[in-house]
Amino acid sequence: MTNFDGQVVPVDLTDWFSGDEAAKDAVAARVDEACRTSGFLAITGHGIDPSIIDNMLSTMSAFFDLDVENKVRYIPDDLQGNRGYAPLGAEALSYSLGVESLPDLFEAFNIGREVPPPGMTDEQCRRYFSPNVWPVEVATMRDAWLAYWDACEELGNELLDVFARALGLPDGWFRPFADRSISVMRANNYQRRSDTPPAADGQLRMGAHSDYGTLTILLADRVHGLQIRDTAGEFHDVQPPEGGFLVNLGDLLAEWTNDRWRATIHRVVPPPADVPGEFRRRSVAWFQQPNHDAVIEVLPMCISHDNPAKYPPTTSGEHLIAKLMGPRALQDVDVDSAFLA
Repeated sequence: MTNFDGQVVPVDLTDWFSGDEAAKDAVAARVDEACRTSGFLAITGHGIDPSIIDNMLSTMSAFFDLDVENKVRYIPDDLQGNRGYAPLGAEALSYSLGVESLPDLFEAFNIGREVPPPGMTDEQCRRYFSPNVWPVEVATMRDAWLAYWDACEELGNELLDVFARALGLPDGWFRPFADRSISVMRANNYQRRSDTPPAADGQLRMGAHSDYGTLTILLADRVHGLQIRDTAGEFHDVQPPEGGFLVNLGDLLAEWTNDRWRATIHRVVPPPADVPGEFRRRSVAWFQQPNHDAVIEVLPMCISHDNPAKYPPTTSGEHLIAKLMGPRALQDVDVDSAFLA
């Protein structure tokens, strides 16, 4: 990895979909540059219908605008299931880095794949494919969210193909690792209402963390809050591109590439103190997580005599569960067994 100054790299995918091989090579080279430096890409030319995005945002707002008494009905009994509602202050993401902190100031709602892949055992379904929870108060939520999920999964698989070309791997090399993926989508609501108490000193809307899987497709309001950390340890404000997404790499892709590519630490900070009144930021993160039994092992082209493999093999499922439970139990993750860089 090279030094990173906190700037997100813009990537227009239009030419990737053109079918021209030279144009696809140029996009892949741009992506390799972005992954080596920032690990955060500002993606445009993605091809997702704007109406799918609009329906996703409107239905998530409708849910989070419900009374708390209605929302808490959708808190899951099993936190490992990774579904349903997480109320304000229920998690602290910095624990996934082994760093203790105050609870984070966000509420969220998670879904996963609607139908488990064929051949899953009952235990695998319980752990990785828990049933989605659909609030009865928002009748259109299921259709809107599943349409958005499908669009993100298609884009995520296309990005895997870009990554394969960027690394000099055969076309489609990554796809078999994600054909039964345990991906999760999380809608986050960061909202300061008129009756919201001020944040405590040092308390964040979402604590500093890296994501856990291969990549994250982030849809977000163009509102202050998201920050990414450079190699000097300084944080920088980030905004998504107009009509596009932020895409960042997760731990597993950094490990797969032996840190040739970067899983960037990021956080969400409270509104500026000099901005009075109500303040809302919405985001939707689609986390691509490979198949639970996918073995993640450093790629041979990312190893040399002077740069041996830094990470032992792990599986996607082991890594995910280790990283999830720290923030939810408000306990430090064992970063050795979680294989965090």
